[in-house]
Amino acid sequence: MLESRSAVYKMLKDKAHKDRQINTFPRPYRHDATPYKQLDFSRIVKEACSSDRPLMAGLKISKAIFLGDVAVGKTCLVNRFCHQVFDSNYKATIGVDFEVERFDVLQVPFNLQIWDTAGQERFKCIASSYYRGAHVIVIVFDLTSLMSLSHCQQWLEEALNANSGSPHIFLVGTKRDLMTRTAFLEVEGHAVRLAEHMGAEFWAVSSRTGDGVSELFCRMAGLAFDSSVCREKETAGNTVTVGSNLVSKLKLTLHSAYLLVKSGIHVVTSWTKRIP
Repeated sequence: MLESRSAVYKMLKDKAHKDRQINTFPRPYRHDATPYKQLDFSRIVKEACSSDRPLMAGLKISKAIFLGDVAVGKTCLVNRFCHQVFDSNYKATIGVDFEVERFDVLQVPFNLQIWDTAGQERFKCIASSYYRGAHVIVIVFDLTSLMSLSHCQQWLEEALNANSGSPHIFLVGTKRDLMTRTAFLEVEGHAVRLAEHMGAEFWAVSSRTGDGVSELFCRMAGLAFDSSVCREKETAGNTVTVGSNLVSKLKLTLHSAYLLVKSGIHVVTSWTKRIP
């Protein structure tokens, strides 16, 4: 297998490629076309990354899924970023394709799983099984086809039905290079309004020229990393708190049972049922 196509090779590299090193918070395509208004990494994230102590145990991984109608350019978009290639010959994705891209975010290794799903109806039952656990949902449409744009809401609903939590949502228009400026501005207006309704961040890119592709993926990685660290720090804090409460309740229950027995009262029910 080529090194550029090996997920294990990418994840185990000492350092990410220069264009995948993120030290400043990535900007959106348009500041008025995103629900994610933060301008910098969260304070808790910057403190965790600058700490001398290890940030987190294990690999830092987030999952991104790409959905959309057939032939809108999902695979071309992924291949342009992952392998710096563009193939104009259409080949339908069967089921799903899988990639992993390594980033260094604030000098912390971070891996983004990229799941490129099939858009054909006959493969939807296979592809939908891979929607679960997504941290980023990317709905892709063809800027030259308003029909593909009209189907984006349905794709999003199917993805959200398979996920819990609050994944980051992107609405991405491809084939920007095929449009005149006048036509693009008209379609962009429709797409921005739909993105606002969907709660998604809008992007317009060209896989043929590479315009906007790297910026899009870095934006996805930056947002996913920020949320991932915040979730882990919050989970760690909640675990300590919950554990302490349980220990306190257990000590109180044992002490109460001891006093009852000492006073000659027989305890019939199990003390374990007293812990909520």
